[in-house]
Amino acid sequence: MCDMKFKVDENLPVEAAERLREAGHDVMTVLDQAMGGAPDSDLAKVCRVEERALLTLDLDFSSIQAYPPQDYPGIVVLRLMHQDKAHVLKTIAAAIPILMQEPLRGRLWIIEEHRIRIRE
Repeated sequence: MCDMKFKVDENLPVEAAERLREAGHDVMTVLDQAMGGAPDSDLAKVCRVEERALLTLDLDFSSIQAYPPQDYPGIVVLRLMHQDKAHVLKTIAAAIPILMQEPLRGRLWIIEEHRIRIRE
């Protein structure tokens, strides 16, 4: 499952994209594409067109009614009690090996401190 394509939301540290690139993935950020402040619906549409799984802290993307997982190349929502930079990066680093073992397409991943939930 290597060489996945990700879009990293602007609410994550830039180092999140670096961690994914270091793991061999194709990564673009919202800020790379001058989409800062764009509506969620626009971001979701771009992810679909580019075939990129979205990585975000935005809990709105965990709504399967608004963003049905089967319509997307993958949505990964970090639902963390602490959102400081170090904690976010540590959580992403721990999740990367798991992301590489399971398919993202058509799934919503909700990553918490001590568990990962996957919805189809």
